[in-house]
Amino acid sequence: MRIFITGATGFAGSHLVANLVEAGHEIYSLVHAETSHQPLLAHEHVKSIPGNLLDQASLETAVAAAKPDVVYHLAGQAYPARSWQQPGLTLAVNSVGTANLLQAVVKYGRPRVLIVTSAEIYGEIRPDMLPITEHTPPAPHHPYGVSKWTAGMLVPLFWERYQLPVVEARPFNHIGPHQALGFVVPDFASQLAAMCLGQRPNQMMVGNLEAMRDFTDVRDIVRAYELMAEQGEPGETYLICSGQPVKIDAILQQLIELANIEVEVVQDPERMRPSDTPCLYGSYAKLKAQTGWQPEIPLARSLADILDDWVQRLS
Repeated sequence: MRIFITGATGFAGSHLVANLVEAGHEIYSLVHAETSHQPLLAHEHVKSIPGNLLDQASLETAVAAAKPDVVYHLAGQAYPARSWQQPGLTLAVNSVGTANLLQAVVKYGRPRVLIVTSAEIYGEIRPDMLPITEHTPPAPHHPYGVSKWTAGMLVPLFWERYQLPVVEARPFNHIGPHQALGFVVPDFASQLAAMCLGQRPNQMMVGNLEAMRDFTDVRDIVRAYELMAEQGEPGETYLICSGQPVKIDAILQQLIELANIEVEVVQDPERMRPSDTPCLYGSYAKLKAQTGWQPEIPLARSLADILDDWVQRLS
């Protein structure tokens, strides 16, 4: 098949492209050079098309050139903290950019479309509301959450108005090799890798370790994306998660054990942010019922692969 993908140079996007190439598909990637933080996979079946989510004409040109059977939309401003520094840009790229892409796709035809949003739309959740499901009311508490909520609201609208077969993937925290800094697991792993290589003292700077979150390996996440693009009901939303809360401190302790070094853990006041939601996890029951998907990669393997990845990067 011919596949058009945005965000192919991002964390999840790079893993998705690798899967799609292995399956024999032709990949057409929208590339915005100014925001690509790693190179596009070099392969004869991967072609880049320059474009910008905020430039409607370039999007329409890119989609027409790709002639896709399937569209995966992963691109966007991915950092909740940064959304407070750039709220307008975050809303523009994540919300308006999604609307622009859907409009471009409608002008081209009716390929199947997957829009990736985020479980960050939920905000503060009471214990009696867990696990989160597709019916949990969103209440975002930062501009990033608002931007992703808005993007997701476009999915049923474009299905009802244009019969565009589009579905929304709403992933929780995903982890794995090649993730950029700015998220808790790569931040921990990068520090430990530097200690293993003798590049920094064995002192781990940490923030709030008490929060519990739902972590899924990125390789399981992108497998879910593929199944949803093939089998998801148009206009519907599906949560992607492990269904299990894990304390941040448990993540840290497992990584320290994997590194096999003595570490002094120091709480950094600059990193200490009280959590509005001490425990957060979801249910993937709807996705499993529709596609048969369930997470397969255990947390221990994810953490080992992440630490190995950082050792290689810093060597």
